[in-house]
Amino acid sequence: MQYDPKVLARMKKMEGQLRGILRMMEEEKDCKDVITQLSAVRSAVDRTIGVIVTDNLVECLSQEDAETVDKNAIVKQAVDLLVKSR
Repeated sequence: MQYDPKVLARMKKMEGQLRGILRMMEEEKDCKDVITQLSAVRSAVDRTIGVIVTDNLVECLSQEDAETVDKNAIVKQAVDLLVKSR
């Protein structure tokens, strides 16, 4: 699967956020601030998972051989991925 450049940019942003959180912890910042930032990263991860699963689902359903593919199975697999990610 080819990933959208926007998804890659999201991942890099999350990487930067995680580095910032590590720095906050090393500097012994208040735990409320650390948890707030960790929650923001978790939300960003959840949204990114949704985008990736959605893009993959659209791609799978729009392929040339989509008529011969069990669409229900593809949708079920996508839902299973989303449930597993939680």
